[in-house]
Amino acid sequence: MRKIFLLVVFFFSTVNLISQELNATVSVNFQQVTNGNPQLFKNLETQVKEFLNATKWTTKEYLPTEKIECNFFINVTSYASNNFEATLQIQSSRPVFNSTLMSPIVNINDKNFTFRFIEFENLIYDQNTFNSNLVSVLAFYANLIIGLDQDSFSELGGTEHLQIASTIVNVAQTSGYKGWSQSEGNNNNRNFLISDLLSSTFNPFRQALYQYHRLGLDVMADDVKKGKEGIITAIKTLSEIQRSRPNALLTRTFFDAKADEIVAIFSGGPRVETVELVETLNRISPLNSQKWSRIK
Repeated sequence: MRKIFLLVVFFFSTVNLISQELNATVSVNFQQVTNGNPQLFKNLETQVKEFLNATKWTTKEYLPTEKIECNFFINVTSYASNNFEATLQIQSSRPVFNSTLMSPIVNINDKNFTFRFIEFENLIYDQNTFNSNLVSVLAFYANLIIGLDQDSFSELGGTEHLQIASTIVNVAQTSGYKGWSQSEGNNNNRNFLISDLLSSTFNPFRQALYQYHRLGLDVMADDVKKGKEGIITAIKTLSEIQRSRPNALLTRTFFDAKADEIVAIFSGGPRVETVELVETLNRISPLNSQKWSRIK
């Protein structure tokens, strides 16, 4: 009997050590909405959080310490008859080796987020089926977050989940909701984002993501100067996109997440040659030139 009890304890202890992939915080802002019960928006917040954190997005087993930290900020601008118009800010980060620091990976503002939500109705995910725009958008970004997180640990390591995100886009295109089609005349929606990520033309973005983190930040605990040089190499790799696609969506996406961090890294500690670095940064991200001027 004791052996059976210990076996049961071990089984449930092991299960508790296994976690889903995301540790998502969700915030719903509805200050612009004058109608609707505030509890409705609180329930939306709760259900979205449970959906993101309880869904098994991969076939891999993640320990609690391996969960990906991410934030979903939903800003509701209008509401009527269970239909919502909103914007969605998505952020994710990953730990830096041998430190307490978290490095931002994703920082995207999706302005085409309209959806229908009925309280307590189950949010059902199937990558090959369009069940609701709310589910499809959340699932798209969950897979994007996982894919880019994996890219930061191994070169092009997140391809599987970026391909799943692409499948979600393909299925959702016929839904009529904005953000899924290349025909919208907007070259920074979900369709363009995932198409670029999976295009060999933009491989330097994903390669730079790996170099920046594994050969740059993760090295800094042992050798700060070597880590800085790894980050400079990553930015040179990213700059390859500029030759064929100036002001590309992925280049902007990279610096939306990384600009402040880059300035902080090169504003202190062991000095490295930064003249060429600043020239490269100004060429590929001129909108951040004021920030680059602080690099010494």
